[in-house]
Amino acid sequence: MRPDKKVSTPSHAWVQEFPSPVTVCDRNGIITEMNNAAAESLADSGGRALLGQSLLDCHPEPARSVVRDLLATGRTNIYTIQKNGRRKLIVQSPWYHDEQRAGIVELSIPLPDIIPHFDRDPERPLPDGEK
Repeated sequence: MRPDKKVSTPSHAWVQEFPSPVTVCDRNGIITEMNNAAAESLADSGGRALLGQSLLDCHPEPARSVVRDLLATGRTNIYTIQKNGRRKLIVQSPWYHDEQRAGIVELSIPLPDIIPHFDRDPERPLPDGEK
């Protein structure tokens, strides 16, 4: 682990107990935080031992180039994957500290086989009980 980098387990209970993996890296791509679900899903790769390691080392090409681009540009990357028969939504988005881009947050959300979709028309009132 690089001694100049702060790494931690998220202290907020909601993110630690959030059922989907949440991984955070700094602006240099160093993994600084992960919740319980991320540590568990990354157990075969080292789990919490990945804290302080480069996110780039965790991805083969071409994903490594995508992560480099996200770190450089601050754009958001959203896609789905299928792994071990499970579909997942992956969201990689910048996070900010003092209005400065500080790194990337990655969410990996398991998807059910069927996902309801709703079009929300702001001009049309919602039926009773619907939000």
